[in-house]
Amino acid sequence: MFSRRIQQRARHLVTLIIQPLARLGVTPNMLTGIGLLLSIVTALVIAQGYLFAGGWLVLFAGIFDMFDGAMARVRNAATTFGAFLDSTLDRYSESIILFGLLYYALQRPGLQNAFWPMPHEQSWMIAFIFVAVVGSLMVSYTKARAEGLGIECKTGLLARPERVIILAIGLLTNTSIWALALLAVFSHVTSVERMISVWRSTRRSVGTHDHAPTIQHDTGNDKRHLPTAVETNEVRESDVRPMHTSVPPFTGGVHQE
Repeated sequence: MFSRRIQQRARHLVTLIIQPLARLGVTPNMLTGIGLLLSIVTALVIAQGYLFAGGWLVLFAGIFDMFDGAMARVRNAATTFGAFLDSTLDRYSESIILFGLLYYALQRPGLQNAFWPMPHEQSWMIAFIFVAVVGSLMVSYTKARAEGLGIECKTGLLARPERVIILAIGLLTNTSIWALALLAVFSHVTSVERMISVWRSTRRSVGTHDHAPTIQHDTGNDKRHLPTAVETNEVRESDVRPMHTSVPPFTGGVHQE
């Protein structure tokens, strides 16, 4: 949802902030771990009912989430495991914060917000949290699975920065149930958008393959008198029968997952 220009400016600002920490020897993985701890603190604050403070912590944790990537770029220390660890702990962080909201809702059976017109707000909030968690995981999974197949997949309305902003605004303005409703709906919309994007990419690749030039084999008259069978004193390849054995790894074919 955010334009590329906004993302570049945010990364530039974070890089300026992170440079003093880089001189102190702080590593990207250290920042990733601190970000997870910060999300746990945020969840505890929200669970105790301090939603306004929780909203600011969600924003701060979201900004801090960019620090490890910026640190890797500043120190030229980007690694494959670091990227894997960052993405994995991001899923934990987001789920933990939403669990804090779930605990908050479970402790308040009579929850009723003036901006929510439907009765039984607690039940609605619990349902939205569950659907939002599943949607968040699916947004991440569709991207990771597509990239694992060699397909770029960056489309969609609600990537992680957008989800952080929506949740923080909901907590700061005491409209968290509306924020959860938006997350529940549009996270799955984003997943569907990415599935459609991957489908279109695969269709284009199949179309390109179908229209690839084919090699024409020469069937001229000079080929007609080539022998079509081997001499009778030779063993034809088709007569060779495979021999069954119980010695691994020849007990069966290669199985692919």
